[in-house]
Parts: sequence; structure tokens; C-alpha cells
Amino acid sequence: MIAVVHQTTQLSLPDLVTAIRLSLHILSATIFVGGQLTLAGLLGTIRTLGEGATKRVAQTFGRIQWPAYFILIITGFWNVAAMHTGSAAHSWVVVLSIKIAVALLAGLFAYLHQRATSRPKLAAYGSLAGTASLVALILGALLSS
Repeated sequence: MIAVVHQTTQLSLPDLVTAIRLSLHILSATIFVGGQLTLAGLLGTIRTLGEGATKRVAQTFGRIQWPAYFILIITGFWNVAAMHTGSAAHSWVVVLSIKIAVALLAGLFAYLHQRATSRPKLAAYGSLAGTASLVALILGALLSS
């Protein structure tokens, strides 16, 4: 006869808070970075929808992009505060510092892209925002491994 022992695992409050913090961070990154990539892929089609369609779509995206970005920044600093970085390797702290700087640059470039009035500036700031966002995302993945 085989006895099966049923073990219950209880989720503690700190575990729940960690799960919420990480989920909010990942969801916000998905919206901020994924939204930029999606819009870049749809840009050609959006332009065919008529005069001003690109601007209207960008403004609509901005209504979810900026709250996501601010949640991303807040949860990012919360993640750092929740870690014991004092025992982290120097190289890990350097990568973390670079990631934070790049994430802040991504927000700055996205803001400048949104405010740009010429096509060259729109293209330059959009490219810089997208690139910085992807670099921050990749650095975040490297830090979590």
C-alpha cells in the first residue's frame, strides 16, 4: 500500500506582496515595451487610415503607456529596495545601475518622441525610445537569472 501525504503550501504575506510587485513590474514592461514594438509594426497600416490617424493612435497609446511607465519605475525601485544588494557582486550592481539609467532614458526619449514636431525628430526619438526600452528589458532579464 502506498501512502500519499498531502502537503499544503501556504502563501505568506511577503510572498504575496513579492508576487504582486513582480507581476506589476512585468505587466508594465509588457505594456510600455510591447506597446512600442506593436505600434512600430502597425505604423504603415495606421498611416493608411487617413490624415491624423498616427497622431490619434499615439495619443491613445500614451494614455496607457505613461501609467505603465510610472508603475514600471516605481516597482523597479521597489524591486531594488526589496533585494539585499549589499551582498550582490559588483558586476551585478553595475548592470543594475546601467539598467536603471537606460530605463530612465527610455522614458525621456519616449517623452521627446511624443512632443516632437518634425518627422526626423519623431523618427530619431522613437528609435531611441524603442532601443533603450529593449536594452532595459534585456538587462532586466539578465539580472533576474
